[in-house]
Amino acid sequence: MRAHWWKVLAIILLAYTIIAGLLFEVPRLPILNETIRALYFHVTMWFGMIIMLIVAVVYSVKYLRSGELKHDDVAIEFTNAAILFGVLGIVTGMLWAKFTWGDYWSGDPKQNASAIGLLMYFAYLILRNSLTDIHQKARIGAVYNIFAFSAFIPLIFILPRLTDSLHPGNGGNPGFNAYDMDSKLRMVFYPAVVAWTLLGFWLANLRLRARRLERKLEDKLINQQ
Repeated sequence: MRAHWWKVLAIILLAYTIIAGLLFEVPRLPILNETIRALYFHVTMWFGMIIMLIVAVVYSVKYLRSGELKHDDVAIEFTNAAILFGVLGIVTGMLWAKFTWGDYWSGDPKQNASAIGLLMYFAYLILRNSLTDIHQKARIGAVYNIFAFSAFIPLIFILPRLTDSLHPGNGGNPGFNAYDMDSKLRMVFYPAVVAWTLLGFWLANLRLRARRLERKLEDKLINQQ
């Protein structure tokens, strides 16, 4: 039971995030109004995505230093989970944009940068799948993963701040904290970040176990032959 405490915590926090995110009172801000509830899903999913990408990069470096496939397994599965959360983050962001900016996709610099960033990681998956040798796949994938993350962070956090953007905290727009001192948002926002991150870790670990089991079965078949 002790080994699974974080899974129980994930379920509790996810339930809290969904219920509180949809039902708790939120501040009535100009234009945003009720749509600010998307903050608990759109932004927090991307926080979880960034954390998972950091884990993936760390294990990519570990693979390059050790050559052990177990590190590459962690890198690819955490990247897979991060991509899923990135897609969900963009979809929820598009729904939010429709109600606040009038269109699902307005060509906002941060929207475009986020899409480009996800395309880089889709290319990462395509590159890996195009290779057949498992060690070559791991080695090239690890190098690509490190460079992709190095480009991704400036792409979504720095470049949008250098130009006009509708996103809070970018292009001269104030961030939420600058004009919203209501602690009710924080009471749901921070638990939501933890909840989505734990869910991502859970998904990555499930796929990781399946990947390692599949490799063991393949090795067993090869040895039998």
